Amino acid sequence: MKIVLRFIKYLAKISLLFLAIAITSCNTLKRVGKNELLITKNNIYANDEKINNEDIESLIVQEPNSTLLGYPLRLNLYNLAKKNPDSSFQNWLHKKENREQKLINLLSKKQVNRLGESFVVKGLSVWLKNIGEAPAILDSLKTKKSLERLSAYYRSKGYFNNNTTFKIDSSKRKQRIKINYNIALGKPFMLDTVTKNISSTVIDSIYKVYETHSFITSGQQFNVGDFNQERERLTSIFRNNGIYNFQESSISYTVATDTAKTDNDQLMNIELNIAGLKIRGDSTVTTSNYNIARYNNINIYTDYLFSDEKKELQSLDYKGYTIYFKEKLKYKPKTLINAIFFKKDSIYRELDKIRTYRQINSLNAFKYPGINIEQNNSTHQLNTDIYLASRPKYALETDLEVTRSNIRTIGIGFGSSLLMRNIFQGAETLSLSANGSFGRLSNSSLASNSFSEIGADINLNFPRIWLPFINTDRIIPNYYLPKTTVTIGTSFQKNIGLDKQTVNSILSYNWKPSDFTQNTLELLNIQYVNNKNENRFFEVYQSSYSQLDEIANNYESELPTTLFNADSSLIIPNGTTGFINAVLNNEIATTTEDKDDVRSIQERQERLTENNLIFASNYTYSKNNKKGIKDNNFYQFRFKLESAGNFLSGLSYLMKFDEKDGKLQAFDLPYSQYIKTELDYVKYWDLNRSNVLAFRSFTGIAIPYGNSDNIPFVRSYFAGGPNDNRAWFPYSLGPGRTNAANDFNEANFKIALNIEYRFPIAGDFNGAIFADAGNIWNVFDNVDDSDATFSGIQSLEDIALGSGFGIRYDATYFIFRVDLGFKTYNPAEIASKRWFRDYNFANSVLQIGINYPF
Repeated sequence: MKIVLRFIKYLAKISLLFLAIAITSCNTLKRVGKNELLITKNNIYANDEKINNEDIESLIVQEPNSTLLGYPLRLNLYNLAKKNPDSSFQNWLHKKENREQKLINLLSKKQVNRLGESFVVKGLSVWLKNIGEAPAILDSLKTKKSLERLSAYYRSKGYFNNNTTFKIDSSKRKQRIKINYNIALGKPFMLDTVTKNISSTVIDSIYKVYETHSFITSGQQFNVGDFNQERERLTSIFRNNGIYNFQESSISYTVATDTAKTDNDQLMNIELNIAGLKIRGDSTVTTSNYNIARYNNINIYTDYLFSDEKKELQSLDYKGYTIYFKEKLKYKPKTLINAIFFKKDSIYRELDKIRTYRQINSLNAFKYPGINIEQNNSTHQLNTDIYLASRPKYALETDLEVTRSNIRTIGIGFGSSLLMRNIFQGAETLSLSANGSFGRLSNSSLASNSFSEIGADINLNFPRIWLPFINTDRIIPNYYLPKTTVTIGTSFQKNIGLDKQTVNSILSYNWKPSDFTQNTLELLNIQYVNNKNENRFFEVYQSSYSQLDEIANNYESELPTTLFNADSSLIIPNGTTGFINAVLNNEIATTTEDKDDVRSIQERQERLTENNLIFASNYTYSKNNKKGIKDNNFYQFRFKLESAGNFLSGLSYLMKFDEKDGKLQAFDLPYSQYIKTELDYVKYWDLNRSNVLAFRSFTGIAIPYGNSDNIPFVRSYFAGGPNDNRAWFPYSLGPGRTNAANDFNEANFKIALNIEYRFPIAGDFNGAIFADAGNIWNVFDNVDDSDATFSGIQSLEDIALGSGFGIRYDATYFIFRVDLGFKTYNPAEIASKRWFRDYNFANSVLQIGINYPF
């Protein structure tokens, strides 16, 4: 793995070197004619005030060439391409009299022709043109069109008398210009009186209920956007209050200037018009009044295919619904009607239809649901057909992977999962999965050179909140998409770490009040960790062993020779255990510092080799306002609160628990007791032209109490890695100002801050410049090391800072990411050498990841 990373580093350096040489040899004006001008910047001024608004800037038809940190990279890539590669090749081929014939004799006529079409000759130029940008040469027609668009935009804002001009600024560099667009806005038009003309009494009565929330009010400035918003608002209101067939085109506005006022007032009278329902016949268009529609017959077709004959289906009437099925109904009627949010005799609401689609899709039991609604215009009743086609009852997935790392020579992993739908006829899904990995280890000091890891999980999902004897429908209605998940899993390791065995059991509830908020409650989260091979601790945690062995060398003459190997290194485990006992039992005389270090190593050994029983509950709330996959102007917020051990602690008052070393035990294990909370906030700012600024802040703390004086390793925090502080490898930063003394450094308090500027480079390649800050500390636990402990505001000096740059490749379905981090501020160094101590390529850290880090 190290060889691969080193190769990637050298390859990146060489590529950047050649790219720099090629680019610096370019001439930006290479494709700009003598009588042409290259646009370098557009400026927009409204009433002499500069406008920095992306929506307004997008109205400019002709944009300047994009830049990378102020450099026109894509333009110069375009300039690298040959203008006419075919003719250039032919000129080269016939430049010498016998060159073509010699190539034909050497290759063949066909191969010479292919050489002319090759990537080197032609393809490279095509590729450079595709990822590059043609020079943005001034086009007066496009400039005038930009003025027209700017004028139209400001007219839509009420500035009907605006005047637009442009001016070319060519004062700085030859053939490079800036265009200044100037808009004299004038005085805006304002709304005076707002009246209404509604033809239908039903529509009028609904309108009066919601009139106070109108976007069109007297005294505000004219804005076309307000009229569009009001039209959409009213359409939504009518369609959610029984008007099934309301047409948005029925809404119009009459705008008239108030002639009774002076010209300087520029007031406008607005009349809202809501016409009746237009019905198109063969040759005529008639108009009728809108009326409230109610549901009549509601038919549900299960396992329906459009080729099926309805007359062949059986039917069942259930609570006002008619369910059609073949031979035998596969689903409980209650499950089906719980996914439908309208019922017989209820008024039509478009929201209920949307919620029904959403709930049916979330069941993961049907594909391509369809809802067909037909209205009887004479009775204003709705006949509804809901078509459902079942997904396959069984689905099998398998995967295979080959891995390699610095501790594994080669590993082969496999996984398989069987999904069973509608297991109890209530749209439940049961998933059975198994996975395993096998291979050879690269550590020759181990007794075995092979490893294995196997695991299995059972996962059962219910499309509702399942709590015995409790009805949660009023608290968490079905349109919140409630789900209950029960998970039981186990895994076994051999010759990996301490040969850990784990058992997990989770009972969780999930519900989404909207597309932007989500709640998850894990009522039970039980984890049992059993380390089967504790004696291998010093084989796995080499840093601890090296530190202990170095101390032992100072006292080798005072210790039995049976504790050491022939090379004077401690034997594992007899030698390490014997030396620790000799020091802590005062069998040999040591310095206070050495004794403290040995005690610290022994405490860490006990902590990481102890078995854990975690009996926890947690709640997570998530919220975001992201409107789509391409939205780059949004925020995400996540809050999590977890409590462990309280249930067992309360149970200890009702039944007697065994006690060992001052800790209560359940199932012969001391149970963990702590409270943990996390706050995670992400914010994106869409700058312009695919430039994005992203920010993340994270704070987490876990406080042990009662039956625990530390946090289990699996619930602690670490720092560093491709999604954290990228100037450090995972687990290599902290705690505090300690210099990564252990193999896996962790603690129970963490602060992380990240900021990243992302920008396009060329084609599917994007770049980023980032700064990552943060660290981990011990707090309120049994660690006494002042360098690793958070002791107040002054400990914020231990926050590490990493910075660097990265390249991203957009592969459509995922982002492949390579980041290079530099240690900008390293709190592990002495105070005078913390800034830029290792800020060089030799000490940089290469991080590879999939998708964005946050």
